[in-house]
Amino acid sequence: MQERGGYGQFCPVSMASEILCSRWTTLVVRELLCGSTRFNELRRGVPKMSPALLSKRLKELEQSGVVTTLRKPGGAVEYGLTPAGEELRPLIIGLGNWAQRWMESRLSLKNLDPSLLMWDMRRNLDAGHLPSRRCTIQFLYPELIASQKSWWLVVENGSADLCNFDPGYDLDLLVRGSLRSMTAIWMGLTTIRREADAGQLDIEGDPAIAKSMQQWLGLSGFATVQRMAQ
Repeated sequence: MQERGGYGQFCPVSMASEILCSRWTTLVVRELLCGSTRFNELRRGVPKMSPALLSKRLKELEQSGVVTTLRKPGGAVEYGLTPAGEELRPLIIGLGNWAQRWMESRLSLKNLDPSLLMWDMRRNLDAGHLPSRRCTIQFLYPELIASQKSWWLVVENGSADLCNFDPGYDLDLLVRGSLRSMTAIWMGLTTIRREADAGQLDIEGDPAIAKSMQQWLGLSGFATVQRMAQ
């Protein structure tokens, strides 16, 4: 790994922190661990991070031996993790597990982000619980500004695409509710049925797709962690 300025301590924790503890770095690693390989995919996982800073962090991680860059014919660039980067997986997951277990849910629900929520939902969606035909599902968050309130998941051939513009297909399901409620469901703090019964979530459309929503939606990878703080 490339030598960098930092804390000036020989302790391995200090040396690792010099690489990983700069702002946004662990989230960039998180996205790579989740399977993002293209720059635009990484941006969707860290929507509040500027493109310039993302480029800088990727270059730093490459210089540190954590990230590898593959330049393909035609100029496309793909990013991946080196063996050293892949070894960070239990550490990054451990950080998330710790926060899910010990941080109060109200703190998580202060950091609402529709772009990240929908991107996370898209990559964790279980198409096996949906009909084999193309399915188009709209999520509507009425309280948000026009550019952020409407999102569509288009599921076809076992994979899902995410759009924040109307893709033009017939709608199979409309899910209307607050971003806070949907985030709480995703993080395992509540359930679809509980939010619907409380009038916080309205689901219209194909009854079979609506009934199986808890199964095809999936949850955050941290949702099953037993919480010690409420």
